[in-house]
Amino acid sequence: MSQHSTAPAPTSTNVTATPDWWRDAVIYQVYPRSFADSNADGMGDLEGVRSRLPYLRDLGVDAVWLSPFYASPQADAGYDVADYREVDPMFGSLLDADALIRDAHELNLRIIVDLVPNHSSDQHEWFKRAVAEGPGSPLRDRYHFRPGKGATGELPPNDWESVFGGPAWTRITEPDGTPGDWYLHLFAPEQPDFNWEHPAVGDEFRSVLRFWLDMGVDGFRIDVAHGLVKAEGLPDLGTHDQVKLLGNDVMPFFDQDGVHEIYREWRLVLDEYAGERIFVAEAWTPTIERTANYVRPDELHQAFNFQYLATYWDATELRSVIDRTLDAMRPVAAPATWVLSNHDVTRHATRFANEPGLGTQLRLAGDRALGLRRARAATLLMLALPGSAYVYQGEELGLPDVVDLSDEVRQDPAYFRGAGQDGFRDGCRVPIPWTREGSSYGFGAGGSWLPQPAEWAELSVEAQTGASGSTLELYRTALTARRVQPDLGAGDSVEWLTAPEGVLAFRRGRFVCVANTGGEAVTIPAYGEVLVASGELTVVDAEEAKLPADTTVWWTTG
Repeated sequence: MSQHSTAPAPTSTNVTATPDWWRDAVIYQVYPRSFADSNADGMGDLEGVRSRLPYLRDLGVDAVWLSPFYASPQADAGYDVADYREVDPMFGSLLDADALIRDAHELNLRIIVDLVPNHSSDQHEWFKRAVAEGPGSPLRDRYHFRPGKGATGELPPNDWESVFGGPAWTRITEPDGTPGDWYLHLFAPEQPDFNWEHPAVGDEFRSVLRFWLDMGVDGFRIDVAHGLVKAEGLPDLGTHDQVKLLGNDVMPFFDQDGVHEIYREWRLVLDEYAGERIFVAEAWTPTIERTANYVRPDELHQAFNFQYLATYWDATELRSVIDRTLDAMRPVAAPATWVLSNHDVTRHATRFANEPGLGTQLRLAGDRALGLRRARAATLLMLALPGSAYVYQGEELGLPDVVDLSDEVRQDPAYFRGAGQDGFRDGCRVPIPWTREGSSYGFGAGGSWLPQPAEWAELSVEAQTGASGSTLELYRTALTARRVQPDLGAGDSVEWLTAPEGVLAFRRGRFVCVANTGGEAVTIPAYGEVLVASGELTVVDAEEAKLPADTTVWWTTG
């Protein structure tokens, strides 16, 4: 990690002081390379993000999470970090990062940055020196280097598989040209895993935390937060479906108890800084109860609810995961953290356009009108639940996945590895449209690093702004209502109401949310004044209303 980088002069977090702001925050994920391009090179950048901050303020979110913009060879879209204290030139400079943070704070937006502590790039200085210095280099202890099995060490040290497919081990060539040790990489070969048993690794990351906190960031999203510690001895796994991120199996490389000691140390660093800075964990665990371990009072603040994200549009299943989430978070006094889409999964407008599983596994376009209707309803349901919520860029436009990208333009490393994840994450990463016209629909003055479908012109911010019934205006209305309604946001419980089959209905104080996941319209009570609805609700009279299929409505009872 760079020893020469110097952060701009420290800046304070000067957003409005709001105690426990993160407990009910709506946080918007920006995938920088696909958000806005300021220099017409086809790649989004920090200056582009900075130019669009007023849009995010007006949308009504509380904070912005930026996916990695660090110096990187970009083998995995920046999640292979070569220098944690430098901005990659494709995104700008440290001065651009500083300006973005300052401008965001002026607009009362907080900035959360990605931190990638499970692995580095193979172009990180530590790793390059570990290989170049040969066997016995002390730097090899900062990663997981092991001799191979077999007569000549020709077999990997164990049977672990990469999340991206293939073995989780790669053999190096020693400086003298002979085959050498193997190193562990749970993801791409260009992403060697750190050995968190080595004290230098912990020391360095606490320093990295302080570097960005001094720059004024308001928190960190921790990539692969469940993966830092591996089981002692790196034991073989045997016959398990190893490449699944989310499942019921206990893995020796995921969700080991030792990760919690690391996060307790990190929390001490964070608490040195004013302004209620936060951590949010990307922690794929076997159960919601295991996820709750990451957000105990002396550890992290939030953990993405991937069990909720993986739940299909079904009232029974949704009610079950909502209850289990709230029950799990209540004992640790942490907020639930809801999410429907991100840069690693199929957008929910496409997931819900297909039968369960198909939208994720096969990347089918499905019934796009149905998918959008369900996505809008699912968003209103999510935003009505107690806790914090995350919004992925472009979902406020109702964007689907792009399922017909040609092989020539794909960049997802999982696609090229073949046997692991399906490798189609590029479909949810296509640059978002801002205008009806232009070579990249306002993304930039040039083209875009992934091609955008022509039909996205009418999904653009320009096309939807002020358009009655548009998905963008639905998000703006809902986020405004959420901010001003005293019974929305933070909390740890809902009061379930009697509802027809396929319908979820719950009360929170004077607020009522009703979501119809079924295929037919249903008659429901008219609970009061309609705040917002995802579809054409018909209020019959003072007592009854007709709620269409795949529609959610918010009421206030006065």
